[in-house]
Amino acid sequence: MVELGIDRLLADPPAVVEDARLGVITNPSGVNSALEPTLDLLAADDAFDLRVAFGPEHGVRGDRQAGEEFDDTVDEATGVTVKSLYGDTRRLAAADVAELDVVVCDLQGVGCRFYTYLYTLAYALEGVAGTDTSLVVLDRPNPIAPLPVAGNRIPDEHATFVGGYRLPIVYGLTIGEFVAYVRDMCDVNADLHVVEMQDWNREMWFEETGLHWVQPSPNIPTLTAAILYPGTCLFEGTNLSEGRGTTKPFTQIGAPWIDPFDYADRLEACDVAGVSFRPTYFTPWFSKHEETRTGGVEIHIDDRDRLDPVDVGLLTLVVAFSSFPECDWRQRGNRYVIDRLAGGPWLREHIDSMEPAVDPAQVVASIRSTWEAEEASFSDVIEDVALY
Repeated sequence: MVELGIDRLLADPPAVVEDARLGVITNPSGVNSALEPTLDLLAADDAFDLRVAFGPEHGVRGDRQAGEEFDDTVDEATGVTVKSLYGDTRRLAAADVAELDVVVCDLQGVGCRFYTYLYTLAYALEGVAGTDTSLVVLDRPNPIAPLPVAGNRIPDEHATFVGGYRLPIVYGLTIGEFVAYVRDMCDVNADLHVVEMQDWNREMWFEETGLHWVQPSPNIPTLTAAILYPGTCLFEGTNLSEGRGTTKPFTQIGAPWIDPFDYADRLEACDVAGVSFRPTYFTPWFSKHEETRTGGVEIHIDDRDRLDPVDVGLLTLVVAFSSFPECDWRQRGNRYVIDRLAGGPWLREHIDSMEPAVDPAQVVASIRSTWEAEEASFSDVIEDVALY
């Protein structure tokens, strides 16, 4: 079994946490190998002086849905004050940092740049920069580590809370390696300590670690969802359902106006490596198309070592927009949601400019060809910050 950062912290606390006033950023995925929550462990152990917890998106107990902001509160199980990092602010307050010697972070990553916890962690690094407060990151496996780097690197001018720090879509780092990358890339003057795992390597899919899967957020319930998420998350920027509000988020795509059999046939004709598309109907109980019968496809993984989830997501998107005229882009205020995910308007404009009789596979190939240099450059970055 892989030994997690939290297991190693508890067994042999590093000197930086001894007699230190601690804060912790965590959520339900922050557990030790025996499934005991990091928040509870730090609160109950007299070796640690835990003063406050910080709640990222979904809260420290995972009781908030995606995008639901929340205020400061008190954790009922431990009595620890919980300050929100998903309300009026996404960042640690200077006053909070000044009252702490160490901020500990224990969050399970999913290996994809759309994941908001990455930016919570990066902001924490920036929050302690130039202060006497240290950041201690308890490392965890990247559950999709065997997948190759994929996607464009978001330009700084298009950085958001779902994409920034020049990350590609699939970035190949653990959570600890990611924060070291941010420190180095942005030249952040912060005292960073990563408590490394033991017996983990980059060829491991998550179930090969010997650890229990704890969903890293409410809408990533399975490893299958985590593998497909880098591609199917793009549908958050459309008026199609990405499966939120069902038991299979990010593994099924659809809308009330889609003929699922036609959609599946068109996708199967593209002969995508590693996956099969099954026609299906589903009825979301919340989110897009709430309580409405929705036609679409479920994506089944046949061979995860052959699939590229970004290709799968792009192809599913291109086929939908080229086949069903009701498909459209979502807007939030005066900005397209897809532009936040894609790192600018280029993907939306590329798809909107498609010819009616276009070959979807050729469209995807043309998109991917523009990313090759950026993917290669980030593969070099991984070598520079790799801990394993």
